[in-house]
Amino acid sequence: MRRLYRNKLFLALVAALPMGGLAFGQIDIGDVIKVLGVGAAVKQFGPEINRAMNKLSGHKDTPAITTKVVPILSIKILRGDNAIGAAQVSGPKAQVDKVQAVAQPETNLLGTVRARVFIPVSSKDVVKDIKKVDGVAVTGIVDLKL
Repeated sequence: MRRLYRNKLFLALVAALPMGGLAFGQIDIGDVIKVLGVGAAVKQFGPEINRAMNKLSGHKDTPAITTKVVPILSIKILRGDNAIGAAQVSGPKAQVDKVQAVAQPETNLLGTVRARVFIPVSSKDVVKDIKKVDGVAVTGIVDLKL
């Protein structure tokens, strides 16, 4: 029952977001829903997604190595198109606990090669400040079908 209430509350929040964005006129409502909706979904369902990914990979968290799912923020350097999704990170628990998101800078090299880097960071604002968390790796990417 509690889970059903949380799911309804989450859906009500996501449904209300476009109304708030209309007041600003210049905001792309679709972008607002994606960013806030995906961020809220990762926050709400991250532990469940993490368990499913661990089951798929056969990983069991230990005191030495643990995992968690966080938002992944893609920043395309040349085109300026940004995106959001989710990623699983893995490493020592103390370091994993510091990770707030994964920054994914992306660019094209020589016009034909796409280069992407995955950086676990301790800040959600990866555009202004990338604070890398050492000792943590990205072990999975979650594609969110919209």
